[in-house]
Amino acid sequence: MNGPAFVQGDRTVLLEVDHPAYEDARRRLVRFAELEKAPEHLHTYRVSDLALWNAAAAGMTAERVVDDLRAISRFELPPALEAEVRERMGRYGVCVLWDGPGGVGDPMLRLEVTADFVRQRLLADSKLAPLLEVGGPDGDLRLPVASRGLLKQRLFAMGYPVADVAGLVDGEPWPIALRSEVFEPHGYQREAATAFLDSGAHGVLVLPCGAGKTVIAMVTMAALGTHTLVLVSGKAAAAQWKRELVAKTSLREEDVAIYAGRDRRIAPVTLATYHTVARKGGKGRTGHTHFDALAEHPWGLVIYDEVHLLPARMFQLTAQLQARRRLGLTATLVREDGRAGEVFALIGPKRFDMPWRDLEETGHIATATCFEVRVPLAPELRLPYAEATAHEQPRIAGENPEKLGALRRLVQRHEGDRVLILGTYLDGLSAAAQIADAPLVTGQTPPAEREKRYADFRSGATRSLVLSRVGNFAIDLPEANVLIQVSGSMGSRQEEAQRLGRVLRPKPGGATFYSLVTRDTVEQEHALRRQRFLAEQGYRYYVEDADEPLLH
Repeated sequence: MNGPAFVQGDRTVLLEVDHPAYEDARRRLVRFAELEKAPEHLHTYRVSDLALWNAAAAGMTAERVVDDLRAISRFELPPALEAEVRERMGRYGVCVLWDGPGGVGDPMLRLEVTADFVRQRLLADSKLAPLLEVGGPDGDLRLPVASRGLLKQRLFAMGYPVADVAGLVDGEPWPIALRSEVFEPHGYQREAATAFLDSGAHGVLVLPCGAGKTVIAMVTMAALGTHTLVLVSGKAAAAQWKRELVAKTSLREEDVAIYAGRDRRIAPVTLATYHTVARKGGKGRTGHTHFDALAEHPWGLVIYDEVHLLPARMFQLTAQLQARRRLGLTATLVREDGRAGEVFALIGPKRFDMPWRDLEETGHIATATCFEVRVPLAPELRLPYAEATAHEQPRIAGENPEKLGALRRLVQRHEGDRVLILGTYLDGLSAAAQIADAPLVTGQTPPAEREKRYADFRSGATRSLVLSRVGNFAIDLPEANVLIQVSGSMGSRQEEAQRLGRVLRPKPGGATFYSLVTRDTVEQEHALRRQRFLAEQGYRYYVEDADEPLLH
């Protein structure tokens, strides 16, 4: 046996990056394990419960997982690990949620529990026991439809995720057709939509930025032909969704509403931000005015764009929407708060996952080369940094003026390219805009001016653009082929993936991604954490010093 992996009894897997079979092993692992650490030569994966349950929901068996581990391992598998994989995956499906005797619309649901000790735990649970009753000759449990979300949350927390096969309401019909004269969905986009629809129409689809998740949503909407609520990260995202829907489907301007500010019109397709829906206020059923207004509408489908961003309060609210078809879209299920399990319990399991490298190889997203450029801390900042609190240090490192020299050299190196410069701290971004002689867009930029600067970049009137965190999501700048990240938000893997995604639209020559990092500071530690998700996708960062020939 000479595999690239060292599989350990604590469910960690050490994967040798320089081994010839690394890529095959990585592709196997990402189906049932999560990357925890990604230093240069040895990556650490964990075969977590959540990853195993997602694999089980996708139809993968424990035997297949064990066979894959055996195929990549350098040594015999620890016997305890094999047993634990089988036991953990066997928990998915112990609890199955069915419609009541009256089918969809019955006020009660039936919970089939095949393990007596799990049933006993449920009946002893202080929150669930008052909602449950034993009914019928089969001895199954009954619970009110309104408790569907709470039950799934509690059982997931107990370690027994529910296989939810209870019916979903159809919602009010509204025919939606794709405009075939405008575009044709790619095969993988139709495959993703079919995986969602065939699974019972609740779950999450994971595809890279630039892979056309909005198109997958359109294919799904056309198949279901029903009133649809789309929840998005911000107003810019809502506006972009509306443009795409009107341009590529039979929906008219008046058929698509953006529920925001004073405009609270509800249309057959309605777009609302997470922030608006989760805002507290009012005396309705949940104490959230906008959620209560929207929840009363007969939606047949609820789409959660960038579902990994779902605010904590939205978990509570989306528990109320369990009778609707629920589609989550994301480039990464990573959540820094550890609440990915809530996405699984309330939106649904991962139904489709298209690896970034697979789409790169087929030309559906750009080939990307990633560099981490390490810059020394400016001498005048060394003492202030040493004396700063842990809260203050990331900002000092992020606004390190030595980065401006490296930025200038990178901009010169890519003269003639279409360059995006992204960062977190506004003072540093203002200086970067001067260095690059480029317009700056922040959250304070008026919407009309923001759109003009985007349009100028698209047309080529300006070839560089500097963006604050507004550039992390929902900007359509497919011409960009170089991204320079001058600062980031702590160790956010989500942000690293989203920013790379800004330059992944297919284009000749591929894309280049630079991350400027202040050497020997907390920013260097954060960079390792930020890169972990992309390492799981098969990307490798080339580490360069700011004074190396690359930048001259």
